Amino acid sequence: MSSLRLRSVILGGPCRLRALPRRHHHHTPSPRINLEPSAVRALDEWIANPPTLSLSDGVTLDHLTDLYATLPTRDGTRRRYETPKDGDVLGYGHHLAFFHCKSPEHRLRADGTDEELSPPPPFSTRMWAGGKITWDNDNPLTVGVQSKTSASVLEVLKKGFDRGKPLVFVTQRINFFKKGKDKPSIVEERQHVYIPDGLRVVRKEPRVVPDIPENVDFSFQYQPSPVTLFRYSSLMFNAHHIHLDKDYTTRVEGYPERLVHGPLTATMLLETVNFHNPLVHLKEFEYRATNPMYVNRVLTINGTWIGPSKAKVWCVDDEGAVGMVGLVTTAE
Repeated sequence: MSSLRLRSVILGGPCRLRALPRRHHHHTPSPRINLEPSAVRALDEWIANPPTLSLSDGVTLDHLTDLYATLPTRDGTRRRYETPKDGDVLGYGHHLAFFHCKSPEHRLRADGTDEELSPPPPFSTRMWAGGKITWDNDNPLTVGVQSKTSASVLEVLKKGFDRGKPLVFVTQRINFFKKGKDKPSIVEERQHVYIPDGLRVVRKEPRVVPDIPENVDFSFQYQPSPVTLFRYSSLMFNAHHIHLDKDYTTRVEGYPERLVHGPLTATMLLETVNFHNPLVHLKEFEYRATNPMYVNRVLTINGTWIGPSKAKVWCVDDEGAVGMVGLVTTAE
């Protein structure tokens, strides 16, 4: 791996990145949430008998081309554009832009999210919390080949119920299969946190994230705009209001601005590894969201090798708030 330890930083490209002043956001603390006994019973019944979900997707070239136009690592501004083709291996993390529910609007929850694999009300607000992705590089998903997923609830954790701040963490296990294959190409554990109506989880100050390396071996900087968020939401068929509706985001959920998608940040962590190490095959990626990342802010993805086959990666905004941390393991 010594040949991969060259420090490389992408700071510019054709567009100039502009740091924006952080808006100090004041909010009224949420009151204690006292759940009705019927709501607790409904949640426990859901935990005892969780749903499953199966989806299919053609992994089409047109959809992947739209993703390439959205990602600053792929759109041709930082390096020569490489046109995707049918039969190409799907890039690491790119599956997150495929395999989505096609729910009619009347079935969406109040925050715009799908109800599938979600706990019952009042846990109606969702946030992306983290996950783990494992790839079978000998059996990859490929562009233009029909594929399917099977998803089930792997784990449910209840936190803060005794303090009047109830949160429900739901981890899904999702297997991604290429047509004609019995062995999954990708196995993903995806965790969401569900928040009850009336509870705000916005922190006055960003959470301090420990154990961030001082040295950086590779880096990529970009500035997600409202267009970026709209395009990625469209790719995911995702109507989550916190990415699109500033009025909802500030007035209802209490954030100072629209939020960058958790899966977009996770994808950019992987893209940064690939951008600087294009010949490396990845085996596993484990990550967690640590602070919200906001639209129009300059974000830097950093990475450092911590061994011959492992790299720590993280996303930090222009005032030092760390939004996501991850550990990448390369294939032997």
